[in-house]
Amino acid sequence: MHRFFVERDQIEEKQIHVIGSDVNHIRNVLRMKPQEEIVISDGRNQEYTCYIESISQDEVLTHIMYSQEVGLELKSHIYLFQGLPKSDKMELITQKTVELGAYEIIPVAMKRSVTKLDAKKEAAKIKRWQLISESAAKQSKRMRIPEIKGVMSFSDAIAYAQGLDICLMPYELAKDMKETKEILAGIVPGQSVGIFIGPEGGFAEEEVAEALANEVRTITLGRRILRTETAGLTTLSILMYLMEDA
Repeated sequence: MHRFFVERDQIEEKQIHVIGSDVNHIRNVLRMKPQEEIVISDGRNQEYTCYIESISQDEVLTHIMYSQEVGLELKSHIYLFQGLPKSDKMELITQKTVELGAYEIIPVAMKRSVTKLDAKKEAAKIKRWQLISESAAKQSKRMRIPEIKGVMSFSDAIAYAQGLDICLMPYELAKDMKETKEILAGIVPGQSVGIFIGPEGGFAEEEVAEALANEVRTITLGRRILRTETAGLTTLSILMYLMEDA
């Protein structure tokens, strides 16, 4: 069944008003008709199964058949601080980490990031990545669409992460797998978790020093060196398993 997202003010006691780009998708892409059923999420934990009452140029009016609270989101909010990668790798990273349960994705311009974005290019990229996030959230039946933040400097990203319960940095020079397992096992469901992933060239020494000075903990992902698009997915996969198991 097709899934869509709405704001809370679009939901009434018995009806939901679907507006914006979803109207075109329902009407012209899916070619849905009145009486067909869809699922609508309020972006939190409430899910509504509805049938379409009417379709106009600007709105799809649906009737609520029943609603339920569902626990499809991870028990912890995971923030991915991704060093800006080359070419279109950020699109893959966005898609897959949203599927794995990332709560928010923060692109970070690190010292060894090859990609440089001016204001115009950044706005276009963020818009593109946000659309990919929405599509991945719908496909994986997420209850919310993870936000893609504007590009931050490394120092700004560290400052932004100060409000989180724990921050992790997969680092190729970290060797202690026993300590890594203990750190990951110690994460309590409900805690907010930040993950810092370096770009293709890895972290600069001064970035690692700044992270350690701000209580970011380095971990190892094994003996092999992983690509930037693999490291984040690996860390998210481990955390997803731990959170689902909890």
